[in-house]
Amino acid sequence: MDNPSRSERTRNAALQAALTIIARDGPGRLTLDAIAKESGISKGGLMHQFPTKVAVLKALMEHQIDYFDKFARKYAAEHGAGQAEPQLAMHIATLREVVSTPHSVAFAILGAAAQEPSLLSLTRETDAKIVERIRTEAADPDLAMMRWAAALGLALTTLFGMSPLSEQERSRLFDFVADDRNWSRPSGERKSAPAPARPKAKPRSPA
Repeated sequence: MDNPSRSERTRNAALQAALTIIARDGPGRLTLDAIAKESGISKGGLMHQFPTKVAVLKALMEHQIDYFDKFARKYAAEHGAGQAEPQLAMHIATLREVVSTPHSVAFAILGAAAQEPSLLSLTRETDAKIVERIRTEAADPDLAMMRWAAALGLALTTLFGMSPLSEQERSRLFDFVADDRNWSRPSGERKSAPAPARPKAKPRSPA
């Protein structure tokens, strides 16, 4: 095996080990020593790829974001032509996939938030782009945002162990959120919320 292939294999093994540790033991247990032990990589070999734990977390988040981006693009290629709002449908399906994937991006988020909050800018930037694409294509941007937020809530509460729903209930709600027929307003209702009025400036009191 040549050096680039060996390096890539080591890198991937380290990331999988990190995900396993976060999912099994929690983000507080993630250390370079723990990753080396879990993956079977020497500490020196690991540090050649990732000199710090922050470097591991950053790569971990990028790795998982890339995984779900590929899933989303595959879904769009296979199902997008039959969807009224393909961007919304794609991202609801992706959030559903997050729930069903053992080593999901949520575990990476937990690890990053606990150890290096600044890394969360990666997910904020990604979500901002998603929201903009969904709004741009939507006939009713408010309803589209509500559906996306509902799917996001289902995914995150499940992954963080906060959801009281059974697997069957969660699946049924994902079906409901994804079905365009459940989401329409009566004709004539407004399709977007007006911008909030700015408060009037208080008059200055005489000096």
